Amino acid sequence: MTSSKYDTVIIGAGAAGMMCAIHAAAKGGSVLLLDHAKAAGEKIRISGGGRCNFTNMHCTPEAFLSENPHFVKSALKRFTQWDFLDLVVKHGIAYHEKTLGQLFCDGSAKEIIAMLLAEMRKVRVEISLNTAVTSVDKTAEGFALVTSGAMNGPVACRSLVIATGGKSIPKMGATGFGYGIAEQFGLPLIETRAGLVPLTFSDKIKESLKDLPGVACPTAASTDAISFTEALLFTHRGLSGPAILQISSYWTPSQPVVLNLLPEQDLFALLREKRQENGRRDIATVIADFLPKRLAAFQVNRLALSGNIADHSDAALREIATALQAWQVHPIGTEGYRTAEVTLGGVDTDALSSKTMEVKAVEGLYFIGEVVDVTGWLGGYNFQWAWSSGWAAGTAIAAKG
Repeated sequence: MTSSKYDTVIIGAGAAGMMCAIHAAAKGGSVLLLDHAKAAGEKIRISGGGRCNFTNMHCTPEAFLSENPHFVKSALKRFTQWDFLDLVVKHGIAYHEKTLGQLFCDGSAKEIIAMLLAEMRKVRVEISLNTAVTSVDKTAEGFALVTSGAMNGPVACRSLVIATGGKSIPKMGATGFGYGIAEQFGLPLIETRAGLVPLTFSDKIKESLKDLPGVACPTAASTDAISFTEALLFTHRGLSGPAILQISSYWTPSQPVVLNLLPEQDLFALLREKRQENGRRDIATVIADFLPKRLAAFQVNRLALSGNIADHSDAALREIATALQAWQVHPIGTEGYRTAEVTLGGVDTDALSSKTMEVKAVEGLYFIGEVVDVTGWLGGYNFQWAWSSGWAAGTAIAAKG
């Protein structure tokens, strides 16, 4: 059977793959974009509650985790959040800023997918969905692929880009395909694990928290390495909400998470004021002034508080403040890839060029997006990495001619 020949084949029609295709084909090169899914950009479609948090105004290298924290700098500097925003504006997509620099579509995430598809049509990118890649081999001219499904046949190319993402949200079709290709070509991998994911508790702790699922409050969640101040949500399994998803990427098993339930407040001073205003108020009622009702009741019980606030000395009030602003909780795990927004770890960046995303030891082979050992914070950072790394690889391929 005769092979279909292309200058570039990209495996993975997600954010990084589509961005790469647009730029790889910009100077007339033939580009084929493959995906085993039935539609392009499925993770884009479900992101941000269906409105796609497509980038972040404050995107800097410091917002990314990697064994080599400097690796992201080149791509992020050369294709910035402002460059992607220019494309959004060019296509007339209305957007708004939410908290902490997060940019969302006013309408639907499908507008971002439609924008990328339109840009690919302009440069004649060929897309084959419902197509699985069953094998990849290196040849003298480049690479030979065997496909099944809609395309069903051999494919040859000079440049091959792996944009298959990580293991997160397997119900959307996520697999470890990209890691297998990396291993086939001798690339080292950084151990993978679920990131931006809810944390879980033991049955004993869950029982003690049984009245709290659904309660949310602003919280500073911390590990030894870092702290994030956003919303916390109690669930039937443990803890979720943006503050917890953020800290989960830094948390390691057996490590406590420290919760400040009243961030950026001097609770000790506030309790002293309450005592001075009306010392006859019940301490439980006073605590309920600061926390959601059910959470306040839980903390009063946990700390065995009773009596009027006037009955509590400065030392006692300080202990209460510390207990609520440095509450140590002990997760036993995470909800895993099923609910994780991203995959930590992946292809070791030492094996790649930070400028082009090309494998140093295998000419013409590129890895981009989530499959690489680069993980951003919650809030549009991972999409920006997809745009920037896809752009870096695509422009490098186009420059080769």
